[in-house]
Amino acid sequence: MQSEIRNPKSEIETPDVSIVVPVFEEEESLPELARRIREVCEDEGLSFEVWFVDDGSRDASWAVVQHLNADDPRFAGLRFRRNYGKSAALAVGFERARGRFVVTMDADLQDDPDEIPALLVLLDEGHDLVNGWKQKRQDPLSKKIPSRFFNAVTRKMSGIPLHDFNCGLKAYRREVVKSVRVYGELHRYIPLLAKWEGYERITEKPVQHHPRKYGRTKFGLERFVRGFLDLITVIFLTRFAARPMHFFGTLGTLAFFLGIVVNLWLTIDKLVFGQPIGDRPLLLFGALLILFGGQMFTTGLLGEMLIRREMERTAAYQISETLAPTARQTA
Repeated sequence: MQSEIRNPKSEIETPDVSIVVPVFEEEESLPELARRIREVCEDEGLSFEVWFVDDGSRDASWAVVQHLNADDPRFAGLRFRRNYGKSAALAVGFERARGRFVVTMDADLQDDPDEIPALLVLLDEGHDLVNGWKQKRQDPLSKKIPSRFFNAVTRKMSGIPLHDFNCGLKAYRREVVKSVRVYGELHRYIPLLAKWEGYERITEKPVQHHPRKYGRTKFGLERFVRGFLDLITVIFLTRFAARPMHFFGTLGTLAFFLGIVVNLWLTIDKLVFGQPIGDRPLLLFGALLILFGGQMFTTGLLGEMLIRREMERTAAYQISETLAPTARQTA
């Protein structure tokens, strides 16, 4: 393991791995988590740094992070003034991560630090992102059943064959976390965001999942409702953000022509068959379809104008390699 991923640069400059851990009221688990991370990385000969991102905890979590940092400066920390959510914690952790590889994990000890070396081996074999898969999930059925349904829908809509999108234990190449933009509740869809940026070598690995040892879960069933709303958001952003006319224009065109067909049929029914149409709901339905189609088409045009202005201001393209021109050699 050591010979495979050892970074040739100084350990101080660039550690082998940066570990980003969102923290929200996990004071009891942090010392044990830090100890286990240190043991695993040192046993494997990995240089490392850990970023504990305190997401507005009201307990003594930040005091524990300060103590860990005083004992070992490889354990760094950030503290939010209030609770912003897991996506925000990951985003600022990604900004500060300096390692060749980046690992994310939850602070509640349900994710096992012993899994880190195997995840890094898969990255070293050429994968861009390795997603953990909690095959034997140690959670109540009230979380398991909605999670399985959520993952099945996400897998179908995204086209990414992962079984556990929301697993906190993931490993990335450094360039991946520097490219994806995580905000809101989009941490569940980092694999999809990474794929959109061109990092398509995504795989998964079954990982050990432990029962919660300290505290209580911070998530309720409402997160699945927000999750599906975020899925719609990320699907739209990844597929149509740069071409809104393809989405709104298609809807608008279909609605407009369907409204025309409905009203044309009513006109024929009135002129040819003498049927009254003034009190028929279908007339109002056809008119609404025409209005809706026009609005969607206009929205698409406005979106295209905004995108054109943004693209002229900055080119948002991910470039993987560059070959610079050189002078041609002559005999």
